[in-house]
This record gives sequence, structure tokens and C-alpha cells, in this order.
Amino acid sequence: MNHFEETEEKELQTSGSPSLRLTTKEILASKNQSSFAQTKSTETLLIQLAFSIGLGNLWRFPYLCHQNGGGDFILMYLFMLLLFGIPLLYMEMIVGQWLHTDNIQMWKQLIPWMGGIGYANILVCVLVSLYHSVIISWSFDYLGRSFHHPLPWTECPRTTDRSFNVTRLSCLNTVSHQYFWYHITLNTSSHMEEGIKALVPNLTLDIFSVWLLLFIFMSAGLKFSLPRLIFSIFLPYVVIFCLLIRGLFLEGAAASLRRMVTTEPAPLASHCWSHLCPQLSAWASLDMWRQAGSHVLYSLGLGMGTVINIFCKAGGRNFIQVACLVALANLVTSLLTTSVIFIVLGFWTANSGQACVEKSVIKLMNLIDRGILPQDVKPPQHTLRLSPLDYLNWIENLPEHLKYQVVRFSPSCSIKALEEKFMQGPGLVFAAFSQAISLLPSASLWAILFFLILIVMGLSTLMKIMEGIVFPLQNSMFRQQPLLLSAVVCLGGFVGSLVFTSHPGSYIVSLFDEHVVPLTLVIIVAFQNVTLAWVYGANRFREEMYGDLGHLVWSFFVFLWRFVTLLGLLLLLTMCLMSLYRSPPPHYIAWNSTLSQEVKQPYLPSTLGWATVLSILTCLPIPVHPLRQWWYFQDHEVKEPFDKMQCKKLTLAPTGPSQWPKHHAEKASFKLQDRKGEGSSRILSLPLARASKLDSLWHFNLPWSRYSKASSGFSLPLFSSLTSVFPLRGPSLPPSRQVSPNSTVIFNSDRSGEAKEENEHKESLQ
Repeated sequence: MNHFEETEEKELQTSGSPSLRLTTKEILASKNQSSFAQTKSTETLLIQLAFSIGLGNLWRFPYLCHQNGGGDFILMYLFMLLLFGIPLLYMEMIVGQWLHTDNIQMWKQLIPWMGGIGYANILVCVLVSLYHSVIISWSFDYLGRSFHHPLPWTECPRTTDRSFNVTRLSCLNTVSHQYFWYHITLNTSSHMEEGIKALVPNLTLDIFSVWLLLFIFMSAGLKFSLPRLIFSIFLPYVVIFCLLIRGLFLEGAAASLRRMVTTEPAPLASHCWSHLCPQLSAWASLDMWRQAGSHVLYSLGLGMGTVINIFCKAGGRNFIQVACLVALANLVTSLLTTSVIFIVLGFWTANSGQACVEKSVIKLMNLIDRGILPQDVKPPQHTLRLSPLDYLNWIENLPEHLKYQVVRFSPSCSIKALEEKFMQGPGLVFAAFSQAISLLPSASLWAILFFLILIVMGLSTLMKIMEGIVFPLQNSMFRQQPLLLSAVVCLGGFVGSLVFTSHPGSYIVSLFDEHVVPLTLVIIVAFQNVTLAWVYGANRFREEMYGDLGHLVWSFFVFLWRFVTLLGLLLLLTMCLMSLYRSPPPHYIAWNSTLSQEVKQPYLPSTLGWATVLSILTCLPIPVHPLRQWWYFQDHEVKEPFDKMQCKKLTLAPTGPSQWPKHHAEKASFKLQDRKGEGSSRILSLPLARASKLDSLWHFNLPWSRYSKASSGFSLPLFSSLTSVFPLRGPSLPPSRQVSPNSTVIFNSDRSGEAKEENEHKESLQ
């Protein structure tokens, strides 16, 4: 060491500008480090955006918004996004970046007896991946049919009946896009109670392709680079903007947008408080609150562990801006897609009924004049003065071969007058977007591009969900066989998702999407909130965040985690349970092929019972894991005396002050080397000055402050008694992160020990 110091002094004496050379090296190193951190932070943000912007914005939000009255649902969603979504998203981001581990190990290290939350994250990811893969398979089916010209959903499709091709007359009762969705794509049954008797061949093949692609991507370790992430995020916006601009020139576009953003009172259902105040608006609907709150959790990916897995390797510190930016991107994307949906719905409504009869008569007369159709199909006089049903009866009384020609050349509109909410099911987005695409020039090319983008976005979201299943399991149990784990997960996902490819499969998708997954997510997120804010302690978490990451969590978020978000999650859980067991029971949207329209079918009690059981089984690891910990503790107590274990526990308490951020220590040491002779005592007192400053920040002067008199790390007496059995943090963490409940008392006690250590350190330097 002495030889090294002498060599360094000689080099400094011989060099002309040693300080300048040292400063240049430091500047270059700091610039490279800052550039790498900025790139890492940008990449993490883009990965989170690619995960969040997907089927939740393009598929789920539009049909929920249309189902709940437009503007009322948007305002309610915005309110819950600000009050619940952003604080909970910020919580998962900083916890993942703080502990730098997967979601299973994170909860085991944070609160060992709450480690079951990580396994519940995996099970809810399994549920979401099953029906997500079916939605992607619908996009595969539309993509395969997009190569036909003209597009097959622009006219009433042909079906084989007896010995010749005919077109069903019921297609004229609705738009061809809706008919194509239910009869050709889904081949759906009339209600869920028909059972799973057979699988739809085209959907089965499509869903096999989805899981095969997932297995290839997972086994190959495909990762998105920065240019690919930018391309996959911004290209969908280009297509959506093109569809929106084209839709603005359609008939009734302005009225449709006005209807989307206005808040009009809606008729109250029986599950609202209509007996208290019959004049209440749609804000009194518990169903709307439940759907808005559950979509906040669903769209941001909360409760699935994916956000924690993404940010466990993240860079940067300003996660408040990241959380706000992700929430804003979700909201903007959802509003853009919903605008296209409402414009198309307004166009369908404006061209139905008498307007459709006029278009049909004009087109038939043009085809007769050009000689394409015979004179026998000429409509009777005064047809336009008749009702649409009279015109439909005239077509039905034509000879079979003439009927086929008239229906084949009829425009894509509904002869029967349609209401604004004639289509409310999950297929609304596919039918509406296919209509908007067919209005563009070179419609086949736009259809290929749009459904390809929809598949890419769905697969990127599904890959992150699958990573939330494979990544924790691989770290804990399957380190040596990652390929086998991917094969087993993908094969199990394919077999489990076959139930959604049956004839009533779309109704089972609705059951999962509206009841099973929302109830499960609310339960898991509520346990996460309770564990971090109350069991571990939000103030303790805030303290250790400063000690490890060098920045404080905003105290307003601590207040939200402890009181606002937890209360909101409990109310949301109550609404989810009430929606399952209210009277009358909840319903789903089914297709009546005889009437060619959607109808509301109630769920059977047995179906709702199965939904509840599935949600309970998904959350079962949360109560099972502490029982396992208790059983292990009883066995451990028999083998070792209790006083030995108590002594081991007491040694976990830190004997000195909490470690301060690394950049403060590095700054102090650099000043000490640079200025050997001046201000050493002032530099050595820097941590103590920051400690006193931090103490002033920690004292909130609130009754729930952990630094009030006689306060411990826990805010509830029950949890404080449990800590004698279950430790707060696992032994796998470094000593700087192992904090016992007594550490707060030690840290806030008299600082005479710190002053003594400081004097000893000064004497050693002298």
C-alpha cells in the first residue's frame, strides 16, 4: 500500500495538470454512468408501456365504456385511476426496484409469513393468460380472413344448406359485421348452459398457434431491444389515428363523440339505491364502480407480480413520473380506441331501418339497369313509403334463387331499426374495427396491418404475464431445467384454454373477465397493501427506502397506502361479492340466432358458485403459507429451546445507526482525499447533519407516526404480537436491510453512542 501511494505521488508531481486529468476522467466516467442509467430507465419505461398498453385498452375498456354510458364511466375511471391506480402502481414499482428480486422471494424476504402472495400472483397470471390467449386467437382468425378480397365481413356470408349455397335472411336484421362475429368466427351457441359438447375447429387451431409461438419466444429467450420497443408502441397509434380520421367523416360522427363524452342520467337497475332516491344518476350504480375499479387494476397489471418483475432490474429513481406517464398513456389509448368504437356505432345506427331500405332499393335499381339482376327482383312501387318490416317480408316471399341474389347484393346495413346499444358483448371491438377498416381504401391491407398489430401487442402483454409465471418458479425450483418449465407451462396453458374454444366459449370468457379475475385481483392487491402499509409498516418502509436508495417516499403516498387505497379496495371487494350474489343475478350477453340480436341471459347459481370457488382457490396460498410457517416454527421449537431462538432473534437488531445512501459516503470520502488538511471534522459530521435533517422529515406530527412516543414498527397490536413468532425480514437479506421492530427505538434513542464512535474515528485518522 505504501509503495502504491509513493508511485501515485511521483506521477502527480511529474504531470503538468494532475487535477485536470483526474477531473476529466471522472467527468467521462460520470457521463458514461449517467448515460447507461438513463438508457436503462428509458428501456424499463418502454417495457412497462408495452405491457400496459394492450388488450386492456383496445379490447376491454371500449366495451365497458359503451356498456356503462360513456362519459360517466370515463369520469369514474379517471377518478379511481388518480386515487387508487397511480399510488398502487408506484408502490409495486419502488418495492421491485428496492429489493431487486422476483415477486415470490420479495414477499418472503419482506414478511416471511406473507410469502403466499407471490404464489397467488402466479395463479392469477395463469387465469389471465388462459383467456388472453383466446382473445389473441380471435385476432388470428380475423388476420387469416383479411387476405380475401373483398373482406368477408363486408357482406352477408354464405352457408351450405342442403344442396346449394344460400345466404341466411337473418343477416339482414343486423349488420354483417356482427353476424360474421357470432356465426362465422365464434359459431356460438344460444346460451352457456348448452355445455362444452364440441370445439370450434378454427379457434382451436388458432389457439394452438398462439401457445406454440409463446413457447418458441420463451425458449429462444426473445428480448425486445430499444428500437423494437419504440416501434411496437408507436405503430398502433398510427393505425388508430388513421381509423379515427376516417371515422370523423362518417355520418353521425359528431353526435357519437358528443354522446361518448357527455354524462347523461341512466336508468337505475335493481342493484342500485333506487328505493332511496329515484333521481340518482349512473354514479349510483355499484356495477359501474366495480367495473371501473377492477379495470384500473387490470389495465395497470396490478396484483399479478409483473410490475415487480419488470422493475426489479430497473434503473432511475423518479418512479412517480413513470407511474403517472404509464397511467396517462393508458387513458389516452383507451379514449382513442373508444372514440373509434362510438363513431362506428353511430354510423350503424344512422344507417339502419328506413335509411337501410333506401340504400337497398337504390342499389337494386342500379344493378337491374346494368343488367346484373333480372327484372323480377324489381321492388314494388311505393316501397320507400312502407315500413322496413314490409320490405323484409317482400324479400322473404321471393323465389329461392332470387332471394339469394337480393340478399347477396344488399348493402352492409340493418333493415331492422337498431338502438344505440344493440351490441354490448366482448365482440364489439372486433366488429366495430372491422367495419372501420372496411371503409378505408385498400381495406385488405389495412386489415392485415391492424390485426397483425393487435396480435403483436397481445403477445407482448402475454409474454410478460408468462414471465410472471416462469421467472419466479425458475428462480426458486427450476434453475437447471428452464426449457422443460416453459414447455410444461405452455402445454398446460393450451390444454386449459381449450374450454374457451367451445361453442359457449365466449360466454365463459365474459365470466372470467367480469367476475373471476376482478375478484381475485382485488383480494391480492388488498393483501399486498395491508402487508406493506400495516404489517411491515409504511413508515419503516419509507425509512429503509431512504437508507438503501437515497430518496424519500412522498409522505402523501404513505397516507394513501395506509388509509385511502386500503379502504377503497375493501369497498371494491364488497361490490364484487355483492355483484355475484345479488338479486336478480348478474347476466351475460348471448346471441339469439332466431331474432338476430343480442339478449341478456342470467348466470345460473351453479356457474356463480364455480366462479367463487375458482377465485378462492387462486387466493388460497395466502392463508396456507402462514400455516406452513407456523407448522415449521412448532417443529423448530421442539428441536431448539425457546431461549436460544430468542437470543438469535435479539442479535438481529442493529447496534448502530442505519446506513446512509452510498452516494453520500462516496462524496464524503472523495472530499477527504482531495482536501486532506482542511475541514475534516466538518466532512465527518455530514452523516450526522443529514441524520438530524432526516429526523425532522420523519416526524409527521400525526397520531399514526411510528416515531411518536411508545410506538413500534407495527400499528396494530395483533401484528406486534405475531412478530415474536414470525420475523419481519428473512435472513437472506444483507445486514443493512435487516431491521427489527426494536431498530426504531435504537435509532431514535440518545445519540451518545454515535458521538463516541465519531470521536474514535477522528482519533484513528489523526
